[in-house]
Amino acid sequence: MPIPPTMNELIKDLLRRIDEGEFRPGSQIPSTQQLSDHYDVSVSTIHRAVATLREQGVLVGRPGRGVFVAESTQR
Repeated sequence: MPIPPTMNELIKDLLRRIDEGEFRPGSQIPSTQQLSDHYDVSVSTIHRAVATLREQGVLVGRPGRGVFVAESTQR
């Protein structure tokens, strides 16, 4: 059984998936629960990672709709 990623590894992998076009600008990312299941980490770890990426302007939240990849990111 693989070791679950650290939060920094999780963030790096989400950024990789965005950079490689798996999650395109304007598209919704999977739900917190789906990401938690995929990475085998707690929901709180996903919340912290998503919050970090929102602070960086990579992701944007839309109340009642979900979290989306920002249309344009400057990283």
